[in-house]
Amino acid sequence: MSKSIDQFIEQGKKTIETELETILEGKNIPKNLYDSISYSLFAGGKRLRPILLLASFNTFSSHTKKVLKTAIALEMIHTYSLIHDDLPAMDDDDYRRGKLTNHRKFDEATAILAGDALLTYSFEIVAEDDELTDKEKTYIIQSLAKVSGPEGMVAGQILDIEGETKSVSLTELEKIHELKTGKLIMFAIVAGAYLGEASTEQQKHLRKFAYYLGLIFQVQDDILDVIGDPEKLGKPVGSDIENEKSTYPNLLGLDGAKAQKKKYEEEAIKSLQAANADDSHLLELLRYFSQRDH
Repeated sequence: MSKSIDQFIEQGKKTIETELETILEGKNIPKNLYDSISYSLFAGGKRLRPILLLASFNTFSSHTKKVLKTAIALEMIHTYSLIHDDLPAMDDDDYRRGKLTNHRKFDEATAILAGDALLTYSFEIVAEDDELTDKEKTYIIQSLAKVSGPEGMVAGQILDIEGETKSVSLTELEKIHELKTGKLIMFAIVAGAYLGEASTEQQKHLRKFAYYLGLIFQVQDDILDVIGDPEKLGKPVGSDIENEKSTYPNLLGLDGAKAQKKKYEEEAIKSLQAANADDSHLLELLRYFSQRDH
């Protein structure tokens, strides 16, 4: 990974975390709920989704302040999904990023409410964003709701649960991950391009790029669950096998999963070139997603 992308990710992470702290300051939230929300929001996340949004926007515009609150809303929804994914009724995980999961640190009810709070607050943040026009607010709120809801991330979660203990085809596996993981990534890319005033044609190609990027992210996630370093991952490996989840290595074998990831990379690069956006941080982030070790 180049020094420039290292710097871009680090600067983006700092920008997002400063904005998160500012937004939460002075809110009239009951202490235990505030502590639970803060615990997961500042648990050491990589901020990849909001950084992708910044990268997409910066491909077309330099006025970064315009997308900060949208990026924060996206990170809050992602964090809510992690809190709920870890719950006993879902993946039943005890650790995330090397720390106790929210329901283990606090309790199950508090974790559920913290997730609920993050989901709903994200839309309030966008609605009150002075940087956006009313038309832009409507677009962002509608898009974010759609990718997060019953036709997006939540749909992917239920399909993922239903896919446990049974064989699924590659097409079915791609559908699960397009929804569960890919939809928020797609929002980051397309919303960033939209707010940066990319052309309709460019947005179309970037939507395709984001589709493959989401699959690349998931393939690498599945690979790391087999051969990753638990210290770097902050959680034990092998949980997918233990939970009998449908994964790329389970379906294609480890080498087959790596080969499939390579095919996705080639298609993603073609789409980025078609959008005339390959000379940007998006290409470097594609490589980062594919090669990450945690």
